[in-house]
Amino acid sequence: MKNNETENQYLLLFRDDRWYTHLSVEELEAVIGKFRTWFENLSAKGIVRGGQPLGREGRVISGKGGRSVNDGPFAESKETIGGYLLLTADSLEEATAIAKSMPGLGYGTRVEVRLIGTECPLTAHLQTMASELVAA
Repeated sequence: MKNNETENQYLLLFRDDRWYTHLSVEELEAVIGKFRTWFENLSAKGIVRGGQPLGREGRVISGKGGRSVNDGPFAESKETIGGYLLLTADSLEEATAIAKSMPGLGYGTRVEVRLIGTECPLTAHLQTMASELVAA
């Protein structure tokens, strides 16, 4: 099912390895100020749709019926997602440019940019399969 509310929305996933633990109090305060200014500027432009930090602890569920429940993601992992920002942009290039302006990049944070889908891939696959069956 398509959802027009999600068109042109991108998710920025902030990946880090606790880069901030090596900064002095003064450096950390300066970086927090840069983050705040960056976020407030995006918000003032009407680009931000939401965002939150994520806790370091969680669970990973897998297997049929959710049989496997493991602690994770692990805080020591460099792949830990520390937070997200949902924003509106006209293109992947624009969303990428916004991500490239994120102050944490200079300190080791990595940003993944993903388009919010307007259709579930399973639904699209099912429709393709049904079309192929009708055509056969």
